[in-house]
Parts: sequence; structure tokens; C-alpha cells
Amino acid sequence: MEEAFEAYAAGHADGSAGLRDRQRADHPETGDDYRIGVVDGSVAAFQAELVAEVRRLLGENR
Repeated sequence: MEEAFEAYAAGHADGSAGLRDRQRADHPETGDDYRIGVVDGSVAAFQAELVAEVRRLLGENR
């Protein structure tokens, strides 16, 4: 179970950075966890960029 959490966390970090590790994604035991982490990290990065752009358009300086 710990390996699955580690794979997800690595995937989330890679997804947030716009990266993907093919070797981890293809791992037979933890590849699914890694890929889900990549997707979640990508979504989180997109949301952060979207919020920042909306704030910029509204003239907020946060």
C-alpha cells in the first residue's frame, strides 16, 4: 500500500510540473497509481493557473 501512495505522490508532483515518467507509468504494480497522480497533478496545476488568470483579469494583486 505504501508503494501505491509513493507512486501517486510522484505522479502528482510530475503532473504538477508538466512531466511524465514513462517507466513509472508502465510499472506493472504501481503504474495505475502513478498515472492517476499525474492526472490529478495536471488538474491541480491547471486550476491554479486558471485562478491566477481570473485574478489578473479582475485586477487583483494576490
